[in-house]
Amino acid sequence: MIVLLPPSETKRAGGDAPPLRLDALSCPQLTPLRSELVDDLTDLARDPEASRRALGISASQDAEIRRNAELRTAPTMPAIERYTGVLYDALDVGSLSARELSRARERLAVGSALFGLLRATDQIPPYRLSASSKLPGRPGLAARWRPVLEPVLIELADREIVVDLRSGAYVGLGRLAGAVRVDVVSENPDGKRTVVTHFNKSHKGRLARILATTRSEPDDAAGVAMIARRAGMQVEREDNQLTIVVRS
Repeated sequence: MIVLLPPSETKRAGGDAPPLRLDALSCPQLTPLRSELVDDLTDLARDPEASRRALGISASQDAEIRRNAELRTAPTMPAIERYTGVLYDALDVGSLSARELSRARERLAVGSALFGLLRATDQIPPYRLSASSKLPGRPGLAARWRPVLEPVLIELADREIVVDLRSGAYVGLGRLAGAVRVDVVSENPDGKRTVVTHFNKSHKGRLARILATTRSEPDDAAGVAMIARRAGMQVEREDNQLTIVVRS
């Protein structure tokens, strides 16, 4: 089983591993486009105003531009430790036991606008690039990623079940028919349901932790739902679509 996570805008600084080696990342089929995008970002970082427009940031966030300027020289750390935020707080890999962490490293992957697909142990620097970023003079990121990323995802899904927790923009970079998809809804006492927006990340992070550390090996959506229910989550299933129901 692979649990495919979205990335986060916020990333932990620093690292104690050597600078980025694109040829050492998983999925070497993605190396040419990864290299192009790294070059695009480092070149763009020479023009702060253009960088702000492309990345959708303000002058108060110019530290993000400096991160992009140092993509090839900054220290790295494992991808699963680099990303921060609500989902990753709920996942909380730092609190896992050695055995749980070993399972998580095998099962967790991250969809990335810069790297396409990362496994948990891939060493990366901090960076700023989102699926909605528009690099000047270049096609959109979805147009660049889909032709190379979708075959990689399909090959992955041929070997293992994929639980896709990515947001819509990142699904757009590489679609994967047949993956187990997950939504989160809030149910009021009167039975009325609404889609959970911000806090869906927390519930997806909790689900990711459950799936990353379970000793079970599900081979379909029903098996994934069963694991979540055993852990106390209320989950409904319709084919490959799971819905986490949160009572308000």
